Parts: sequence; structure tokens; C-alpha cells
Amino acid sequence: MKKQRERRRKAKRIFRMFLKVVKLIYPKNEVVGLENLPAEPCIIVANHCQIYGPVTGILYLPSNCWFWGAGELLSLKTAAKYAYKDFWSKKPRYIRWLYKQLSYIAGPLLYYIFHNVNMIGVYHDKRLMSTLKDTGKVLERGGNVVIFPECYTEHNHIVHEFQGGFVDVARLYAQKTGKEISFVPVYFAPTLKKVLIGKPTKYQADRVRTVERDRICNYLMDEITKMAEALPLHTVVPYPNISKKDYPMSRISEAANEKTSSRL
Repeated sequence: MKKQRERRRKAKRIFRMFLKVVKLIYPKNEVVGLENLPAEPCIIVANHCQIYGPVTGILYLPSNCWFWGAGELLSLKTAAKYAYKDFWSKKPRYIRWLYKQLSYIAGPLLYYIFHNVNMIGVYHDKRLMSTLKDTGKVLERGGNVVIFPECYTEHNHIVHEFQGGFVDVARLYAQKTGKEISFVPVYFAPTLKKVLIGKPTKYQADRVRTVERDRICNYLMDEITKMAEALPLHTVVPYPNISKKDYPMSRISEAANEKTSSRL
């Protein structure tokens, strides 16, 4: 047992050095709005923007943050298959074979990373309760939880629809602690090298569960959209890993005007 603990400590030290190296070579991001993070534990909800959201979050959000991540990435048997499906399966057909090969490198790397960062495995089967319980424990210990809840259904030009099940964490937390937790919107803008933290909304436990779930999701999607549109015109990195030529612009009307002007 003592040797196992020592190995874990050594692995953590090596990983911290690895993160320092990554931060040196990774594009420097400006974090705006840190004052919007509540003093008490909260749930941070962000756009995924493919791999950029999780990586930038790990490097630039406060160190007491824990990240929801696919449970498949915690197993070497499923990490590569999941990496291809989630990151590259929407790439153009002619290049998918290359990304499939790349997934066999990315899978073990992601497995190593997610076993060394503060990660909570997310499952969509009977193990879901373990996800919710682990999340509650982190919040009760004073940590923040970061969630990227987009799915493949398009909401608008900035975000895809949020899978609303994550909001139920707040109900369980309120039942156990008597406290209503805040949800904080965050927008990652890789092309501008910015991280924007928006104003939180507090969960209201006395409301009907489905009504409150919808309110929270709509508030977060709307705020993330507003933050994106308030920035200088930029290319949005969408959730699906589609061809870069299909990436949307942050303001549709201006983007259309630019295209029209370029043809004249």
C-alpha cells in the first residue's frame, strides 16, 4: 500500500511537470471575468470547442476545478475508440483513415491525462449515480465542477444543445446540504485566445425539476452566445470536429456582409 501511494505521488509530480511544459508551448489565453466565480463551490458550464475547451480549462481555470469527462477515457480498452468517435468521426471521409490511426496514439495519451487530472468519469448507464455522487462529494469538499454538456443537435451558431441531465446534480446537492448551488457560464474562444467567465445563476430547488432544468440550460446557452457575440468578430470552434471551412463566425450578419464585400 505504501509503495502504491508513493508511485501515485511520483506520477502526479511527473504529470505536474508535463502540464508546465504544455502550458509553455500552448497558446497563452487571457481569462476575463474571474470575479464572477462565487466564493462557494459552483458548477462551471462551458462550450466544448472540441479538445480546446477541456485542455484550456485544465490549464487556465482555478486549480480546485474537477472536470466531467467520458468514462470511456478512463479505460485503455475503450479510450482510442471513444477518441475517434467523439473527436474525429465528423471529419471529411477521405481523411478519416488518418484520424482513426491517430486515435490509437491519442487514446492512451488521453487515458494517462485523465487519470492524473481532477476528473469525474461520466457514464450514461446504471453507473450514472456514481457520477452524480462523486460530483456531490467534490462540491461538498469545496471544489468546483466543470461540465461540457453539448450534444450533436445544433442550438445556434455558437453552441449545440445542452444535455440537461447535469442540472440534476444541483437538486441532489440541495437535498443533501440545504444549499442552492450556482451555475456559471464560460465561453472558450480559441481563435482569440480568450476565456470568458459570465455571471452565474443560482439553482432554485423549490421549482419543478424539469422546468428548472430547462431554465438553467437556456440561461447558460444564452449567456455563452451573448459573450461570444460581444467579442470581436471571430471564428467559432464548434463542438463537432467538422472541416474547418465549415466553422461558423461569431456574428452571422457581419460574416455574411464580409463574404459579400469580398466578392465585389
